[in-house]
Amino acid sequence: MGIGRSVARCVATLMVCVVAALSSRAEAQSSRTIKIIVPSTAGGGADVLARMLADQIGKAQGQTMVVENRPGAGNTIGTEAVARAAPDGNTLLITTPEFVINPHLRKLSYDPLTSFAPICTLARSPQLILVNPATPYKTLAELLDAARRKPGELTVASAGPASSPHVGIERIKHDAKVDFTYVPYPGSGPALNALLGQHVTAAMASYPNVTGQIRSGQLRAIAVASPQRVDDLPDVPTVQEAGFKDFDLDIWFGVVAPAGTPPDALAQLTSWFRAALQDPEILAKLKAQGLFAVGACGDDDAAFTRKQFDDYGRGIREANIKPN
Repeated sequence: MGIGRSVARCVATLMVCVVAALSSRAEAQSSRTIKIIVPSTAGGGADVLARMLADQIGKAQGQTMVVENRPGAGNTIGTEAVARAAPDGNTLLITTPEFVINPHLRKLSYDPLTSFAPICTLARSPQLILVNPATPYKTLAELLDAARRKPGELTVASAGPASSPHVGIERIKHDAKVDFTYVPYPGSGPALNALLGQHVTAAMASYPNVTGQIRSGQLRAIAVASPQRVDDLPDVPTVQEAGFKDFDLDIWFGVVAPAGTPPDALAQLTSWFRAALQDPEILAKLKAQGLFAVGACGDDDAAFTRKQFDDYGRGIREANIKPN
């Protein structure tokens, strides 16, 4: 009986310790705040996605997440802030193609491949080549043929310079051996307004920014910059179908932490973001924004970032894009 009572007391003590430890851990988790840095302005695609996921993770995991916008210098201000942040899992960065473009064009205090710990590639969005329906161009081939007949006269716009669509436009120009004039605008909105007003011949922009204008007939999509056609635009061929091998220029969004973040913290963050990207409500919201969930995490995310870094670097060199 004495031995039995001793065992019972030990088990009870152990249970109390376990419960206390779990309670302490949950308390510590709920009391800390995770900051998600968006290195661009409020209201853009990265900002909307960050707030959507922060809200979902907050509800599902009981973890406070706040989104802070730190725009400027082509997204480098916010990115540098996260690279310098304590690697404790409490500061994260939303990444976009500029994350891997900027190092090829300017000297930076961080390296996208070594200064950060990968978490997940979150979502992607196709980019489209667009014309005003008042023009005669119905395919990319027709646009390029016109550029050959009238060297330097056609103008193609995008948010830029040194942006993902700028790199794509210059790659097409280089590979097709045509001469048209690239016109940068301080955002996709002004670039699209220029196209609507017929101040430029064509433009490249992400799908979420132009769904309304395409449906209303104000703009005509003539090519998709993704490897696959867009389900909602089944009749619009890809740039690859027009003869540009391996052309892949989706807008994508990822999330990273500072290098040196503990593996257990990364594992927890990965599980939270992966779960959020599988939530039916989130999937519906993404689709409504013209975004498609990816959810490639850990090593897969690192491999994706490396490939994007290499692909953009090659495109920048081949097209001879210079720092702005």
